[in-house]
Amino acid sequence: MTTFKETLYDGYAQELVIEEVYFEHRTDHQHLAIFRNPLFGRVMALDGIVQTTERDEFIYHEMLTHVPLLAHGEVSHVLIIGGGDGGMLREVLKHDTVTDVTQVEIDAAVVEMSCEYLPNHSQGAYDDARLNLVIDDGCHYVETTSSRFDVIIIDSTDPIGPGEQLFTTVFHQACKRCLKPSGVLVTQNGVVFMQEDEIRQTAANLSAMYSDWHFYGAAVPTYVGGIMVFGFATDDPTLRQTSLETLVKRFGKLATRYYTPAVHQAAFALPRYVLDAIGKPI
Repeated sequence: MTTFKETLYDGYAQELVIEEVYFEHRTDHQHLAIFRNPLFGRVMALDGIVQTTERDEFIYHEMLTHVPLLAHGEVSHVLIIGGGDGGMLREVLKHDTVTDVTQVEIDAAVVEMSCEYLPNHSQGAYDDARLNLVIDDGCHYVETTSSRFDVIIIDSTDPIGPGEQLFTTVFHQACKRCLKPSGVLVTQNGVVFMQEDEIRQTAANLSAMYSDWHFYGAAVPTYVGGIMVFGFATDDPTLRQTSLETLVKRFGKLATRYYTPAVHQAAFALPRYVLDAIGKPI
């Protein structure tokens, strides 16, 4: 029996049975593999680390998209850094207020192979006329663009290899420059129980740059070790306090499988060990 053993942590790993390998190749940036598992369906791994699966991707993509967009309420211009599998783009484009999306992905092969072997992630989103797809380094883009955005979504890999620079102070400063007043930045920050240094670094960056910042969480089965946390930062403190009534109204008939307005509000209630890691009181 062929298996895939993840290499993210020392001394601890998850192992997935491989039924069929669809693609395995070293791209210009990283090792990319797409295979089928009997429980999670099609799985993408980069440099030995699971990135996304057909079965549970909706949790991650819905929470990193709909929380900032519905908290803001009037989002027209969105920037996605990373997200080459297309799931984040799919969720952003569900919002009728969105007039254009710029997606910056460093590795064209991730987009190409995801469209071919993980088509359920993007569901045709890459053909949407509102998309401006840029194959470039995310740091270079935010440092040089003249565009400004209502929401910036950092859909990065772990801080290893190409994704490492997306956790730096310099990168976060450049993102702040690209954000409109009252805009929202959201970031993926891994499983805090296993990756505490990651959330500590992001908390230090966000607290120095934004008047209101926090984290929210969701449990994604293939991101093992507890809840995954997402950074939320803005200079408009009213956005994180958006009422349930307002969220319900904005949500309308949006098609989701995980996100609800009530989950949105509850996700910001964090365990004590997470609050301690980011230096916030109860």
